[in-house]
Amino acid sequence: MSTTEPGWSSDQQDTINAVLQRAVERHGDRQFLDVLGDTYSFRDVDQFACRLANGLQKLGVRKGQTVVTLLDNSAEAVFIWFAINKLGAVSVPVNTALKGEFLVHQVSDADAEIVIAEHDYAQRVASVADRLPRLRTLIHRGEAPQMAFDRPLLSWAELLTDNTDSPQVDVAPGDLAMLIYTGGTTGPSKGCMISHNYACSLARQMLKISNRNAETITWTPLPLFHFNAVSTSVLANMMVGAQVAVYPRFSVSNFWPEIERTGANDVQLLASMLPMLANAPDNDAMLRCKGQIWMVNGAPFPIPVQELWKQRFGVTHTICGGFGLSECSLPTLLPFGTPMKPNSSGLRNHEDFDVRIVDDNDNEVPANTPGEIIVRPRKPHIMFEGYWRRAEDTLKVMRNLWFHTGDIGMFDDDDYFYFVDRKKDYLRRRGENISSFEVERAFLRHPQVDEVAAHAVLSDLGEDELKVTITLKPQSSLDSESLCRWASDEMPYYAVPRYIEFRTELPKSPLGRVYKFQLRDEGVTAGTWDREKSGFQLQKR
Repeated sequence: MSTTEPGWSSDQQDTINAVLQRAVERHGDRQFLDVLGDTYSFRDVDQFACRLANGLQKLGVRKGQTVVTLLDNSAEAVFIWFAINKLGAVSVPVNTALKGEFLVHQVSDADAEIVIAEHDYAQRVASVADRLPRLRTLIHRGEAPQMAFDRPLLSWAELLTDNTDSPQVDVAPGDLAMLIYTGGTTGPSKGCMISHNYACSLARQMLKISNRNAETITWTPLPLFHFNAVSTSVLANMMVGAQVAVYPRFSVSNFWPEIERTGANDVQLLASMLPMLANAPDNDAMLRCKGQIWMVNGAPFPIPVQELWKQRFGVTHTICGGFGLSECSLPTLLPFGTPMKPNSSGLRNHEDFDVRIVDDNDNEVPANTPGEIIVRPRKPHIMFEGYWRRAEDTLKVMRNLWFHTGDIGMFDDDDYFYFVDRKKDYLRRRGENISSFEVERAFLRHPQVDEVAAHAVLSDLGEDELKVTITLKPQSSLDSESLCRWASDEMPYYAVPRYIEFRTELPKSPLGRVYKFQLRDEGVTAGTWDREKSGFQLQKR
């Protein structure tokens, strides 16, 4: 079945607001959203978004203004995303694990005057408010934070007006819809500027990969503060009148009961979730749901894991639909029904991008030869608009008028793409981008740490684990577990390293630069402390 909407062509520019308006006109009171059994129609979503947008407008939110959100997966997180976009404002959904300096950086860098947060995350914001001079209003969902806050503090109910009229704001396809912060290695995380049309373009690419239609019910636990979930699940399904069930937080034990309850036939997962579920013990709900799921999408998705999903659960289609990153998605994709080659990540996306593999001098290399992946768009507003307020950093990655991904890959003779490695020491763990720079900066705040190098170590799940290799100041008696406990209080849980190793010195170049590639290659040594094997319990809040 075709996934394109009536009257729409692949060259047409679009906005998130227009997608919502068309969905209400075409599907109205049909169910769209399910969160733990609370259901909402397309019209419900629009009306809640209008009520919130009018509340934000009363607070002075105008077109182009950033609004930071720290929200768990919920219906309200969906509503507020659409509400911010209705005003032509810029949604900045930040990772709910952020705290301390990590949180201060993203809120202040986004220049946000308004932050909307769950009540416990609101307490984190209040605790660093003295370092956020631009912040003027904090809105909490749930109870009020139990600490002093010397600026206006509003509840979610106070933001939600009774006015269901859509604000009259002219929003163009090239206008900014979101800032998505992505990890860096040589500096703080940067905000990728995402236009309305880029969000819509990625959603349509997902439809091309998955062939979703009005009968699809997609279930996802992926966090709504990521570009992936809001575009490839919420927005994509809205385009074709499909349903989406959003789950607050991934759980192996609750997966099959949720699939049974929602009737989901399409699942959107990520990385380690796929093998964890494939290897989990049978349960009654799984046995009752065998054959119910038609499509499972995720990356990476190794062939043996795909085969397990098909054999154990009766899944028809398992896909690793393409390669992409926040700045540019998707330069490679696998259209629905196209055969997949083992270990590949789609075909070159000729329709949307010019994608090439080059050497260190930007010369294109032959097929089957690894090199850096570089990209440029064939259409307007289908990749990021640059890094927020970082023109110099944007120019660095746009060398020779090509976006340089910093990743190594290759195409074979049939144009299938294969990811090879990361050109820089960049980390991605359990779906989270990790800035090694920010991790190192955090550890250097510890009074007994002298030098630190944060780097990747390959895990048994086929993705990165984080290791810090550290030298201590003279006469220090610090041990690994004590340092890890300190880190868990100062850093988001996903940035707390699994591995810690103390050394007398770090390997360096003659100019004093730490050889991270050497540390990465050495991996887990005999002197490395392993948080998971030690029994240390990390709280994921």
